[in-house]
Amino acid sequence: MAKIEGIIKSKIMRLAKREVRAFFRPLKREVWEMRAKLSNLSRGIASLNRVAKELHLEEVKPIEATPEEVKASRLTPERIQGLRKKLDISQRELGILIGASTGAVLSWEKGKFRPMGKKKAALVAVRKLKKREVKRLLAQKVEESKKGKAEKKPAKKPRRKKLVPRKRKPALRQGKSRKAK
Repeated sequence: MAKIEGIIKSKIMRLAKREVRAFFRPLKREVWEMRAKLSNLSRGIASLNRVAKELHLEEVKPIEATPEEVKASRLTPERIQGLRKKLDISQRELGILIGASTGAVLSWEKGKFRPMGKKKAALVAVRKLKKREVKRLLAQKVEESKKGKAEKKPAKKPRRKKLVPRKRKPALRQGKSRKAK
């Protein structure tokens, strides 16, 4: 009897497991599909949030530093170079960003000169920015400069011919000639 009971129990367990699997397999597929959709939607929301944040930052955040910050800042050549390296930009790009020439940035980094006035304030303000913001600002400035160059190109003026002075004959003095000596 014990054997028959054990066999019946195992048969019932096997059939019950089969029924449960048959019932839950389609549900598992649906759950998997829903998770995939949820993952796609959350990625889409994250990218939209990122774009919205960038647009919000674009409108709200001007590049400015308070006079107290400018006065308290200590911009050594190493710090200027470190800032540039941290933001992953070239000397030319830093110059474009703050409105200085590439030579000026080079001089600051070598320690020949120190940034003063508006340039120092711009450097202090750039220190507050992140890489992504700096790249966006650079793109804007380059775009603006391209538009400005296209608008400001004057029409070419015709070149003037250079006036070449004529050779004059030496004037003879009255009463004396060259041959008479």
